[in-house]
Amino acid sequence: MRRYGPTALLLLVGAAVLRISLFSALYLRYVQSGLRPYLVVSGTLLVLLGVTTAVRAARAVPEKAEGPHDHGHDHTHTTGPRFAWLLTLPATALLLFPPPTLGSYSAAREDEQRAAQGVGTFPALPVRDPVECGDGGAWYVTRLLVSCCAADAITSKVQIRGADAPVTDNWVTVTGWHPKGKLGSTAAWPLLDAKTIVRVAEPSDPYEKR
Repeated sequence: MRRYGPTALLLLVGAAVLRISLFSALYLRYVQSGLRPYLVVSGTLLVLLGVTTAVRAARAVPEKAEGPHDHGHDHTHTTGPRFAWLLTLPATALLLFPPPTLGSYSAAREDEQRAAQGVGTFPALPVRDPVECGDGGAWYVTRLLVSCCAADAITSKVQIRGADAPVTDNWVTVTGWHPKGKLGSTAAWPLLDAKTIVRVAEPSDPYEKR
């Protein structure tokens, strides 16, 4: 049965790619919409290659041993170690349970990376002791922007004040406006004094194009 391992892997991966690109819009969790035709073609080719490999494996004639002690046993050559079948597990998981879109964890990771790189400047600390810390209950609406796929995603944030934060990883529409910094300058950035917050369903295309 080991000779059918590559076949199973090709069919599973091909079926998973077709499931997210041809039979649903799940591919938008990972790549831009313009890449859909390439995914469909890739998935189709993988399935066809898997079928071809299966047919060739089924038609393969086992070699007959000719030694006096072999008694006509088949000596079918197989390739790859037995644990190679484990490669079908992630392919099956991809087919049955496609990974979700990037969320708050990815946004937080970008902040940590920027802080570690020393990106940005901070004002001098006040002389009073103790120094008051905190953001006054502010929270952020964050969108992820991608050029090609989720791997190159970056964040775009707007600070929200005047309302309680919703549960993390929920989609909301916030109405309000309060520009911080002089308009038209590089110091200006959006800060919303929230007037209304409405929870909405996750869009089929969760990313903004940049």
